[in-house]
Amino acid sequence: MIYIRSALANIFVYGCLLFGCVVSSLMGLISRKSTIYFWNYFMIPVTMFFLRLFAGLKIEIRGKEFMKQEGVIYASKHESALETYCMSMFIKKAVFILKKELTYIPFFGWAQHFYGMIPVNRAAGGSAMKGMMKEAKDRMSKGRPIIIFPEGTRCKPGTTKGYKPGLLFIAEQLDAPVIPVALNTGLFWAKNSFLRYPGTAVIEFMEPMKAGADKKAFMAELEKKIEAKCSELNKEALEKYPYTKINAG
Repeated sequence: MIYIRSALANIFVYGCLLFGCVVSSLMGLISRKSTIYFWNYFMIPVTMFFLRLFAGLKIEIRGKEFMKQEGVIYASKHESALETYCMSMFIKKAVFILKKELTYIPFFGWAQHFYGMIPVNRAAGGSAMKGMMKEAKDRMSKGRPIIIFPEGTRCKPGTTKGYKPGLLFIAEQLDAPVIPVALNTGLFWAKNSFLRYPGTAVIEFMEPMKAGADKKAFMAELEKKIEAKCSELNKEALEKYPYTKINAG
């Protein structure tokens, strides 16, 4: 049954995303602002509805008191494509920092561009950071919070590939607090997996952190907070949904 439900979920979810990318690519030629509302208030909610309907997968948000709609940077664990799709439903107008190569993909990349995502060319070194900071300052000045995955890639639940200091540089340049975000989405929607497991995935926001003089200590504390909370969320999910253990690291 899970194969059939996953197949239906994938068809409708990716179908919605493709439709949304095509439409917003055309909308963006007229009004970039309209693409923000199109995704956050229509396309993503519809997509998540189909995910709940066919896969039985829901999202629970915790720590809402720490969520801010502007003037902050979110440092989020990255385990699944799920958080990249659903987080803008809760953090309106948020933008992600993503690989520049993704913006070259027809329709998908164009939709990212018109939405206002911040591309970075990792191979360009210092010049890439300069260009990214210019874009980041522009988004923040327009009241758009920034979401960064400090590990730079998706990791299996229970694992980490190390937190990169680029996050701290951006936070210092923008003089913005950092809100840690933990989750267990990878147990339900694993990287490179066809299956979508039913249950309630949790995304939890934590108390904001402000960068201080000791940069090493800040990054160590950020990693400790996020990884510890992810461990708690993973344990909770595995107790409720033991079948998700197949996706644990």
